[in-house]
Amino acid sequence: MLYQPEIERLPWSEQRKLDEPFYRRQVAYLFENSGFFRDKLRRHGFETAADVAGLDEIAALPLTEKDELRASRTDAAPIGTYLAAPMNSLTRIFSTSGTTGLPSYVPLTVSDLDNWVTTSCRSYSASGVARGEAIVSTYNAGPFVAGAALEAFNRLGLCHIPVGTGNTERLLAAVKLIRPTTLACTPSYALHLAEIGAARGLDLAASSIARIMVAGEPGGGEPAMRRKLEEAWGAKVYEAMGIGDISVSLWGECEEQAGMHFSGRGFVHFELIDPDSGEAIPVADGAKGELVLSHLKHQGAPLLRFRTRDHVVVWTAPCRCGRTSPRLRCIGRTDDMMIVRGVNVFPSAIREVVNRYAPDVTGVMSIRPASKGVKQAPPLKVLVEISDLTEPGDLAERIERDIRATLLVSTTVELVSKGTLPRTDYKSKLVDFSEAGPAMASD
Repeated sequence: MLYQPEIERLPWSEQRKLDEPFYRRQVAYLFENSGFFRDKLRRHGFETAADVAGLDEIAALPLTEKDELRASRTDAAPIGTYLAAPMNSLTRIFSTSGTTGLPSYVPLTVSDLDNWVTTSCRSYSASGVARGEAIVSTYNAGPFVAGAALEAFNRLGLCHIPVGTGNTERLLAAVKLIRPTTLACTPSYALHLAEIGAARGLDLAASSIARIMVAGEPGGGEPAMRRKLEEAWGAKVYEAMGIGDISVSLWGECEEQAGMHFSGRGFVHFELIDPDSGEAIPVADGAKGELVLSHLKHQGAPLLRFRTRDHVVVWTAPCRCGRTSPRLRCIGRTDDMMIVRGVNVFPSAIREVVNRYAPDVTGVMSIRPASKGVKQAPPLKVLVEISDLTEPGDLAERIERDIRATLLVSTTVELVSKGTLPRTDYKSKLVDFSEAGPAMASD
């Protein structure tokens, strides 16, 4: 289902023409209202908004780092000097989950919030949910930006059953008694629920759940993880992704399950950069790079060329659903990446290889680096949980060979019994530094 067909079917080549005046007005707004960006741009030689030029020259502007935003906070400016709207004009102040550091505050005006909800409606409707259906969610909607995404359920006409995190019994009861057709949660929690169901003899594949909308972490787009979840639940898995400082549910997968469509058109501009050099990478079919985002119509705390640290692959080829926006899949977070003897490797990529061995493996694994920091010496230790196998045979060696062939990284795979590694009702933790020694010296 297309939430706004006239927008979502607009040729992508036309989007830049529409975005251009919004971008120029946004830059002018920053110069007038954001001390942070006015000073930052002037330090880089852009004295006025006119000096910034248009979207075709956006790569000439400096990138914005998360740490810069944090450093701009003071007792006098607790949100940060990038706050660009008066406090009495704000309708909501969320905070991020603090996955990569201290939580940050995200202020929204009425129009900002409306744009966020509209974006989420585009993302979630792409999965095929329809007015009148019931959806059960496990995201905490309190202080976190996910609360804005959940408001989209109301606007879409869904019956929303929020249970939040840490309420597994309540969720399973809701699935059994109220019979919702859609489950919204993280992929790792959907996997955890499937394990609980199997242990209790529950036939989740025969439940009312026909659709699982996953977000909050990479994983839902990994073929092996998707297949495992779909088999356990007898449901289709659709992935969504947002960035708390920019917009929730900014990308959403359609029923073709061929990558997440960009749902923020008209509100956000996206780019790809080389994560090492910061140089722009053209957005083309199959392009890979770090995702960089800029607001186009934001008032509360607009950001310009914000580094998400999400490493993605983009597809621009037409999609059969009729949506014309590019699609992507998140490969992993750039700041989660490890370098093993010169080879870049993402934890989620290792998990994807491990999950090829289902059902012999449970899908739960843990990377145990020998050193703190990014650089690691081979082999990289990986704990892999196995299912109820009486004799695993050469399973560990086969996984090691597969990781080596796929990712060019040497590992030592240690098989552990089912239930050994921790589960989560929110985001999974793939890397555990509890066994790590001092960081390796730089070359």
